[in-house]
Amino acid sequence: MKTVIIATKNKGKAKEFSSLFADYGIEVKTLLDYPLLPDVEETGKTFEENAILKAETIAEKTGKLVIADDSGLSIDALDGRPGVYSARYAGAEKSDEANIEKVLAELKGVPADKRTARFHCVLAVARPGEKTATVTGVCEGKITLAKQGTNGFGYDPIFFAEEFNKTMAELKPEEKHSISHRGQAMRKLGSMLSELIGGEAG
Repeated sequence: MKTVIIATKNKGKAKEFSSLFADYGIEVKTLLDYPLLPDVEETGKTFEENAILKAETIAEKTGKLVIADDSGLSIDALDGRPGVYSARYAGAEKSDEANIEKVLAELKGVPADKRTARFHCVLAVARPGEKTATVTGVCEGKITLAKQGTNGFGYDPIFFAEEFNKTMAELKPEEKHSISHRGQAMRKLGSMLSELIGGEAG
């Protein structure tokens, strides 16, 4: 089985990638499997810059094919925040609960039709000595007044997907993958996988 490294320590993301890559017969390893690798500081100003930075840094250190994801939530009423700071919006500890509470507090009093938002995902694919490729996915939705559902991770409990009339956290995994920003980016990546993986082995 072919292996790729996903440059994340987020167990929720790792689970989604494992599920999506299984369709291609590819085994996923993450930074949790490489505890000696240092964290890559996300100094980019865009999702794409951060994804490329992470992918290229880990590819250089491991000599392997690496896919890095940078994703986040942009809310129109908050001028695009939390944006690239989505994972650490409420502080460096990266607490999903604290992030959600901060967003809901900042949106207090904002009517439903003004709570439009979107999830962004950029996947960067890097291998030492080769040009890094990127793909992007975007999922439109609205921010709810309160949390709904227990599936997923991150901002899923407050992100309302009109296609299913539910929040992301109320969807089954296959439903979420069909519309999510990461699922969209993965499907774009899927058409490139044969060429990208090539003779790569774990």
